[in-house]
Formats: sequence, structure tokens, C-alpha cells
Amino acid sequence: AAPVPPAGRDCRGCAKTGSGKTAAFVLPVLQVLSEDPYGIFCLVLTPTRELAYQIAEQFRVLGKPLGLKDCVVVGGLDMVAQALELSRKPHVVIATPGRLADHLRSSSTFSLKKLKFLVAPLTATLTELRALAANRPFFWEAASEVRTVEQLEQRYLLVPEAVKDAYLVHLVQTFQDEHDDWAIIIFTKTCKDCQVLNMMLRKYKFPSVALHSMMKQKQRFAALAKFKSSIFKILIATDVAARGLDIPAVQVVINHNTPGLPKIYIHRVGRTARAGRKGMAITLVTQYDIHLVHAIEEEIKLKLKEFSVEEQLVLDILTQVNVTRRECEIELEGMDFDEKKEINKRKQMILEGKDPDLEAKRKAELAKIKKKNKECREKVQQTLERKKQLQLKRKLQKRMERRKRKMEKEEQ
Repeated sequence: AAPVPPAGRDCRGCAKTGSGKTAAFVLPVLQVLSEDPYGIFCLVLTPTRELAYQIAEQFRVLGKPLGLKDCVVVGGLDMVAQALELSRKPHVVIATPGRLADHLRSSSTFSLKKLKFLVAPLTATLTELRALAANRPFFWEAASEVRTVEQLEQRYLLVPEAVKDAYLVHLVQTFQDEHDDWAIIIFTKTCKDCQVLNMMLRKYKFPSVALHSMMKQKQRFAALAKFKSSIFKILIATDVAARGLDIPAVQVVINHNTPGLPKIYIHRVGRTARAGRKGMAITLVTQYDIHLVHAIEEEIKLKLKEFSVEEQLVLDILTQVNVTRRECEIELEGMDFDEKKEINKRKQMILEGKDPDLEAKRKAELAKIKKKNKECREKVQQTLERKKQLQLKRKLQKRMERRKRKMEKEEQ
């Protein structure tokens, strides 16, 4: 249990994933709000949209006896409707930083001047938070030998890069056959990988659904709701699902790629073994990822154990899996997935107040400058090389002349 911080002081805390950090800040906020309710009383900033809605649900459940009013302000949804909600002065606002900044710039219907609580879960490390301290903050960190929970079984599977998908299909099939009620999250590196793997597993009749930033917000919410309600047992996601999401049914987390940063690994595997439950995390490690595994082990202060599989079973499905993957990639190309990605980038730039065409021109100009600089360096290099060759040629000529003169003298 965390100690009670002194009244009126900032509080900075650090604890493992799934240990109840949300309730640790929701309950004190509601307690103080019950004494003098007004809006806007509390602002919660979250790194992802899905986490914002999850925190809002916690506030609604625990704050129902108080008649709590909340407002969720995230990207991908109608700004006008959000502005109207903010103008009604809800007690609690849960927001992603980008969309909140848009409202602060474009709207004067609400104010944060009377704000009593500012909560920023999962936004910085404890060291960074200390640097932001305003009024002799109270610090508390849950003491632990390892950075992950004890109930989490952490394994790795060393696989060649070319056969990684076959191992993934074999793992999913094994877990589905042995435990048909288990929910599985598969984390991928990119939106494209996420979409391709979802299409591939669907072709193998697995009940899977995708979640990534290229999807419309309503599609993202629908996918997450279907997974939470066990309509789909497998969620294939990018790191948008790695932070803070609490889905009790998740028994297995599979990292299709080894995370580049240990903290991303900690967030990903924290989707299982929550609130005292057991869980398993398996990371597919290729020949190029050994150093990343060592960095993860050093950070979590625990050695990952090897997960064993029957290689022959994987080899039996290898060709079929590779063919299916290629079919899915061709199908995805026909959907203009990359083009949609570029459109989304343009939209994001417009939301950030940038001109996409101007940015494209700047990029083109920078590319030209880089190209010219490269050409100049190459020319200088070539000139130096020519000079060097000439010098060597002259030296050789002089040596030859000396030898010739020497031979002539000897003949005389």
C-alpha cells in the first residue's frame, strides 16, 4: 500500500503495470471533489485515446454516487461536440495532449484556471517527473527486485527472421487448441504488419481483430470492444494498445517483434498478469535481436527463459504460411494502404497547423541540398583520389627514370 502524501503537495509515484495505479489517483480526486464539487476540477492527460476512455470508465464507475460528469477529449472525433461538452464544465476532463491543445487554441468556452488536480499517467519516467516538480513533491516508488510482476511468466523463442510468421501461427494454434477461452494479444512493429497478420490469421479461421493508428477512431473503439467482450479472442495491435489497457481475460502476450526499448517491452507484457492474475509473455527473437533481449533483461532484472516448440510442426506449415502472407500483402496493396497512410500524415500535419504542401517542398529542398552536398563530397573525394594517383604516377616515373639512368651509367 502506498503512504498518504501530505495535503497540498505534488505527488509522484511509480509502480508495476497492473498494480492499480488508476484507482490510486481516481479515489483521492473523487474524495476532494465530494467536499467542494465544481468544474473543471481535474484534468487527466493520457498518451493514447483508448487509455483515455478506459480511465473515463473508471471515473464513471467510482464517481457514480457523486453524480460525476466527465468529458473525453481525444483526436479522431468531432471537435464541435467535444467543445460543447467542455462548455458545460464537467468535473473531470480526460484528454490526449494534441487534441486538448487544439481546443485551447481554438476555443474560449472553457477555462482551466480553477483546476485543482492535474494527473499525467504513463507520460514520463520518475526522474523526468522530479525535474517538473513544483511544490516540494512527495515521491513514492513501489520497492521491488524486478520491474515486472511475479505472476508473469516471461519467455523468448529464438527463430530465423524468414520463418517468424510460421512460428507465430503455430503458437496461436497451440494456445487455441489447449485453451479455447484464453485471450491473446499479438504486438507488431508497424501498422502494415498488424494489418497483414490480421488478414493472414483470418485466412486460417482464427478469431482475430486488428488495432492500429491507421484505423478510424470508431473502428478502433469497435475492435477493442469486440475483443474485451470475447467476440474475438485474438487482438493484433501496434503499441497503441501497449499502454495502460486493462483487459482481465488476456492470458498471453506475444511480441511478434522484439521491442527496441525495454520500457516498451514492460508496457506490452503488462497487458497480462494484471491485479494478481497469472499470465505469459513470449517474445519472438531473431538473429538480429540478441542485443535487444540483453537490454530488456538488464532493465527488468530478470533472465528470460526459452520457450520450446516442436520445430518439425513449424516446418510442416512453413511454405503454406509464407504463400498466405504474400497473398495478404498483394491484397493489401490493392487496398491502397500506403496511400491512406500518406493521407493520414497530411491530415495530422493540418491538425498541427502545418501546410502539407509546404512541408513536402521543404523535404524536397532538403533532399536536393543533401544530394548536392553528397555530389560535392564525391567530387572532392574524386579530385583528391586523382591527385593521389598523379602523385603516385610521378613517383613511379621518377623511380623508373632513376633506374634507367643508373643502368645507363653501369653500361658505360
